[in-house]
Amino acid sequence: MADTPHEIEQSVPLFWPMAAVLGWQEAGYQAMADGLRFVQEAAEISAPPEPSWATPNEVLLDLDTMRLRDFGGSGSGLPVIIDAPYAGHSATIADFAPGQSLVATLLAAGLGRVLVTDWKSAGPEMRDFDIDKYLAEINVAIDEVGGRAILVGLCQGGWMSAMVAARFPSKVAALVLAGSPIDTDAGDGPIRRMAHETPLSAYRDMVASHHGRMSGSLMLTGWKNMHAEKQYLGKFLDLYAHIEDRNYIERTETFERWYENPLDLPGRYYLQAIDLLFKQNLFAKGEFLGLGRRLSLKDVTCPAYLLAGDSDDITTREQVFAAEDLLGTPKAQIRKLLAKGGHIGLFMGRHTLADVWPGIAQWIAEQGGK
Repeated sequence: MADTPHEIEQSVPLFWPMAAVLGWQEAGYQAMADGLRFVQEAAEISAPPEPSWATPNEVLLDLDTMRLRDFGGSGSGLPVIIDAPYAGHSATIADFAPGQSLVATLLAAGLGRVLVTDWKSAGPEMRDFDIDKYLAEINVAIDEVGGRAILVGLCQGGWMSAMVAARFPSKVAALVLAGSPIDTDAGDGPIRRMAHETPLSAYRDMVASHHGRMSGSLMLTGWKNMHAEKQYLGKFLDLYAHIEDRNYIERTETFERWYENPLDLPGRYYLQAIDLLFKQNLFAKGEFLGLGRRLSLKDVTCPAYLLAGDSDDITTREQVFAAEDLLGTPKAQIRKLLAKGGHIGLFMGRHTLADVWPGIAQWIAEQGGK
């Protein structure tokens, strides 16, 4: 094959000066192309399309608060319901992407049936939904799959799962609490400080400003401000630095589809969570009223697995591991593990899914999930 003109120029000393100029021009063209790609990608990650599910599934139930998604499984054993976080982002965090899916990890372990609570963004008609409404519909979901299930609570889905286990102990065969704030007074994380230092009137004003709902966009701004340098500048610098790395771009786009599409929450639910759980810590104290009864964690006697992240600044390890002493489960039937990484990584981090969750899946199988 003949050399290209540019290759010939660089092979002959006479043309070295011209080759240098052409090289500079090419670098300029490349910088311009990279700049155009950066503008396009920056717009894409700032206002991305909604996230999608990575694993095929069907909607088993379409309730007021959620769609119960059924991902199938081996067909035997107790159903496993992943109670996804309901704190302002999509439940797709449980099935984030190929290679980063908790759902797929549990299915690969041969569990009988895996489902996810796909919480809905609160429309105007949902503004008065309270915590009881959500507990009642988790109960309906359990009834729909046979009346007994293993609950895997992620983040805020953890305290909801624990409440259901306390209210209906015979219906919950085992409980996994991953990054779940059970004792909200434990530790000294920024969420705890924010809940105690910000007056309840401020939260009420935020709900009132959104016509009785807590705006997901407003919560997203608050989360970003916890790591402002990273969120408002750092991620765009990283994007430009990796603009020619297609794998990096695809991973970033997938994450931003989840992160930049927040859910609105019912105002009543949100204010109850802030006041009764994070300010007064009533659930840990055994004083929370749920579905007509005072809920006590001592009524939760099923086997339990506690998972926390060593660098989690959303739900500190103390808030998760406090459950060991609060649950009525015998200590011999409680497992706990401190994993490497932060909060979101507990649910979708590649290393956590590869190194930690297969062991939890085996534990779930031993509790009847397989």
